[in-house]
Amino acid sequence: MCGIAGWIDYDGRAREGAATAAKMARSLEPRGPDAGGEWADDDAYLIHRRLIVVDPEGGAQPMASPDGDVILVYNGELYNTEDLRAPLLAKGHTFHGHSDTEVLLHAYCEWGAAAFEKLNGIYAFALWERSKRRLTLCRDRLGVKPLFYSRTADGVVFGSELKALLNHPQVRPVLGEDGLRSILLLGPARPPGFGVFENVSELLPGHFAVLTPEGWREQAYWKLEAREHEDDEAATVQRTHDLIADSAARQLVSDVPLCTFLSGGLDSSILSMLAAKEYRKQGRVLDTYSVDYQDNAEYFTQSLFQPNSDNEYIYRMRDFLGTHHHEVVLDNGALCAALLPATDARDLPGMADVDSSLLLFCREVKRDFTVVQSGECADELFGGYPWYHREEILFEDTFPWSRSVGLRLSLLAPDAVTRGEEFVREHYSATCRAADKLPSDSKKDARMREMFLLNLQWFMACLLDRKDRMSMYSGLEVRVPFCDHRIVEYAYNMPWSLKALHGREKGIVREAFSQELPPEIVDRKKSPYPKTFHPLYTQLTASYVRQIFKDENSIASSLFRHEAVEALMEQPESLSEPWYGQLMRTPQIFAYIIQMDRWFKKYGVTLK
Repeated sequence: MCGIAGWIDYDGRAREGAATAAKMARSLEPRGPDAGGEWADDDAYLIHRRLIVVDPEGGAQPMASPDGDVILVYNGELYNTEDLRAPLLAKGHTFHGHSDTEVLLHAYCEWGAAAFEKLNGIYAFALWERSKRRLTLCRDRLGVKPLFYSRTADGVVFGSELKALLNHPQVRPVLGEDGLRSILLLGPARPPGFGVFENVSELLPGHFAVLTPEGWREQAYWKLEAREHEDDEAATVQRTHDLIADSAARQLVSDVPLCTFLSGGLDSSILSMLAAKEYRKQGRVLDTYSVDYQDNAEYFTQSLFQPNSDNEYIYRMRDFLGTHHHEVVLDNGALCAALLPATDARDLPGMADVDSSLLLFCREVKRDFTVVQSGECADELFGGYPWYHREEILFEDTFPWSRSVGLRLSLLAPDAVTRGEEFVREHYSATCRAADKLPSDSKKDARMREMFLLNLQWFMACLLDRKDRMSMYSGLEVRVPFCDHRIVEYAYNMPWSLKALHGREKGIVREAFSQELPPEIVDRKKSPYPKTFHPLYTQLTASYVRQIFKDENSIASSLFRHEAVEALMEQPESLSEPWYGQLMRTPQIFAYIIQMDRWFKKYGVTLK
């Protein structure tokens, strides 16, 4: 993977911004530690930082078309490179290397924007056409790779991360009312396409945007559409298996070492099994990685959201597959300290220690590997979360993973936000209305389409943000095979009775791989990414928040009712359900406040 950035300035002075470009490039070095490049003319300045995964010699960027007219900077991986190369060769194109970057560039030169719907992969890229003075930005269908932009008087500034934009003099870290509401009431999630800061947006997944001297337009090249599901049960099981297996196989291609994350859950076990099988054919042994916390076995607490710990299932899969397994055990003090660099990595207050733990985990994996496969997105697509299966939550008129707007408001200072509940409801309702449905859908199937889109555009988007930023902060590329648009389309139109086959979460996926995995793995109840249960972590975060609250200059401190937060410190077990997702309870509220304080201070954020 890589980092891209740049700007278009139609006043004809773009190439004069070398100093600005240097700062933007430095901010993206963690994403691309291996190489960098820049290209400029009077109107455009393009910046690239490279993490070398495929074709070290032939994939350098910015990359120019054979006639020098089209310049590309690209972050991502295509998983159908050879499927695209063949028709391009037939049309007379020639290639100097085997990189997907070169294939993407030639595909655009041949088909224009029509090329985008032919792509299978995770990507964000910018194409500058010199003769037409035209910039095209494009983002993958599911938003796995980020791409932010800010319109300016004479053009646009864009980049893979917010920090890149903030190093441009025309983009300032100003937080308006909607940005503050988002951070306090929806965070760590944020509305689709919302860049939090004033005048900053994120290109929507499955969209491309075109800028010319005449104006700006943004357009979808992909969207979820409701269709009749025509396969019977047996065909659905087989098709589900084939789609997942094909996606996983495509994403094993790499010129650098690759491993998998292994939690002992269904999703990571499937990917590790498929990778190990392919590696055995090549006479190789797969490396797998898991994460845990110091003394967690002593303090683990069973809950609806986390019914059991991972270790016995990890060891079962390790032995079953014969992998070379690595267990990373995190210290609770380091976990708390890493809340600060995790904020820097995301450029926003994030998922608290769910972020910081992944940051530390990826740092360890990067010591020996550059690419890893991970099981994200299966739960959103195939109904893996408890809120799909608890009727009292399923039809509740709110975000099912963040039902605690009242709790959040009770912790805030009286004048911190206005129209808070209305703001949250507007975003929730707009997403539900956007879910495409069929007249033949039952009430439950119609609701499941709404839940699918809610999870896809909000919860999954938040997890993909986390995975991209925390991994790329260490220059580690994480691939997510379940996030293939073909799987997403098939799952969206699968009736709930098939998706939850045998009355189980992800029942169709369990059945699809039941003959290739140990029964205890197939039958294991969903358990999320592990968190620390150690009381020391709660004590550390609470103590940190008390110090923040003593700081009269802290914006974060001024936004909260100190006595309400202190009451949580006195009774940390008082929350009956997570305030966000499955894991984020009382200590994660404290950690979120810590991240907010870091963010306001480090980024110089001002309130509008």
